[in-house]
Amino acid sequence: MSQLTHATSDDTVVAVNAAGTSSVVLVCEHASRHIPASFDGLGLSDAARKSHAAWDPGAMGVSEILATRLDARLVASGVSRLVYDCNRPPSSPDAMPALSEVVEVPGNTGLSDEDRRARVDMFYRPFEAKLRQVLDDVVDPIVITIHSFTPVYHGVFRPVEIGVLHDSDARLADAMLKVAAKHTNANVRRNAPYGPEHGVTHTLQEHAIPKGRLNVMLEVRNDLIETAAQQDAMATLLAGWIANACAELGRERDVQCRA
Repeated sequence: MSQLTHATSDDTVVAVNAAGTSSVVLVCEHASRHIPASFDGLGLSDAARKSHAAWDPGAMGVSEILATRLDARLVASGVSRLVYDCNRPPSSPDAMPALSEVVEVPGNTGLSDEDRRARVDMFYRPFEAKLRQVLDDVVDPIVITIHSFTPVYHGVFRPVEIGVLHDSDARLADAMLKVAAKHTNANVRRNAPYGPEHGVTHTLQEHAIPKGRLNVMLEVRNDLIETAAQQDAMATLLAGWIANACAELGRERDVQCRA
């Protein structure tokens, strides 16, 4: 799936730039729209399998380039979030949703407890284990998750272009918002178009906050990162912005932009 030669994948979890020297560890939970053949497409139409319901368009492209710009390690899911959403705990109904916005997912309807446990073991546990291993290998890691969102949701246009999201630890989000105007003219908002109340900060809650690790979740509107050129520009923008924010927090030696 990855375009980088220094990426490894077992079709469940993708690891990029394992020798990265940055303190930043990037996470892309909705990187892929791949549905393993054994799931028979989850009963979805071709259009639904390619839509934002199945993945975060552009997010992996931005993440890979950002990994290069920051020399950061990157962990990404190798399957569609409709198979298993790795940014949700096994107890969440949204981990294997029967409905995503207006898209019904027949293959997720009426799942038994055994079915759900099987998917947790097949997709979530390997992803979590790889991320935990990568984070344990980095001294004082900074966790940054990369997502994209659709411009129109339930028929309503979203004017926000970049969301800077946080849960109970707002240190890195605050620093990014403080210096945002130095890096972008985009419509940047805190905890938009989602916030922790929507259950979107699971990775931060699980892998960053309990250990006091700096963390933030970045959401980019997907019409801004449709092409390779747009993804490169956004990753370059984010790299400088992240490095600046980390410097504000005294971590300038650990996070440097190589754009």
